[in-house]
Amino acid sequence: MFAFSYMAYPYMIIAFQRFNYRNHTIADILTKSEWVGLKNFNFFFASNNAYKVTYNTIYLNILFIFTGTLAAVLTAMLLNEMRSRLFTRVTQSIMLFPNYISWIVVCYILLALFSNRFGIINIAMERLGMAPINWYTEPKYWPSILVIVRILKGTGMSAVIYLAAIAGIDSSLYESARIDGASRLQLATRITLPLITPTIVILMLLSICKIMYGDFGMIYALVGDNGTLYETTDIIDTYIFRALRQVGDPSQAMAIGLFQSAIGFVMVFGSNRITQIVYPDGALY
Repeated sequence: MFAFSYMAYPYMIIAFQRFNYRNHTIADILTKSEWVGLKNFNFFFASNNAYKVTYNTIYLNILFIFTGTLAAVLTAMLLNEMRSRLFTRVTQSIMLFPNYISWIVVCYILLALFSNRFGIINIAMERLGMAPINWYTEPKYWPSILVIVRILKGTGMSAVIYLAAIAGIDSSLYESARIDGASRLQLATRITLPLITPTIVILMLLSICKIMYGDFGMIYALVGDNGTLYETTDIIDTYIFRALRQVGDPSQAMAIGLFQSAIGFVMVFGSNRITQIVYPDGALY
C-alpha cells in the first residue's frame, strides 16, 4: 500500500505535464518537465469515447453492486436457515471455489458456452429450432453476461461476510421470537435482515466509493480487444490501458486516472453524507 499508493501520489503531477522518459526522479519531473495545464485532460474529454466509457463504467458497477449484494445476502440468509451444519459447510466450500478461478479460465469457459460454431448454448438453440446467436459480435447481451459471471464467481466469498454478521446476532432474540410464534420467514425478515443491514450498507458504501473503477481483470480477460463489444463493455480502465499501450503517453493516462480518483473522492463523502441523513447506523464515519 505504501509503495504503490502513497509513494505514487507525487507522480500525479504528470497529469498536467508533458512526460519525458528521461525524467527518472520526482525532482526531475518537478523541475524539467514541460507544464501543459489541462491539455492532457482534453485528450479524454474531447474524444467521442469519454461519455461512453464513463457511462459503461458507472452502469456496469451499479449492476455489479446491487445484484452482487442481493445475491450474497440471499445466499447467506439461506445458508443460515439450513438445519444441517455439514451441508452448510460443504455448500459454502463449493461456493467459495469459483472465487479462486482465474478470469482467464473463466474466459475459456465462456468461449465453450458462447462460441459461434461449437458453443454449448448455440448447439442447444439449434436443436430447439432457434437461430444461433453470434454472441461475440452482439454487445447488447454482454452486460447481462458480465453480471451473471460476476455473481457466480463472487457470491460465495461475499456471502462469508454476511454469514459472519449473522453469526454475531444474539440467539436469545430468535428464541424470544419463536416463543411468540414467529415463523422462520418472520425470523429472517424481522430479525436477521434488520440486524445485518448496517453491514450491508457499509459494504455498499465501500463499493460505491469505487464506482468509477471497473474490474479491469474481468473486462479485459473476457472481452479483450474485441472492438465490436466496446459499445457496452468498454470502461475507463480498459480505455486507459489501450491509450497507454497504443499512444504511449503516461501523462494522458495519468490524467484519466486522476479524473477517476477525483470522482471517487466525491462519491466517498457524498454517499456517506446521504447515509448519515437516511440511515445513520450505516455510515462509515
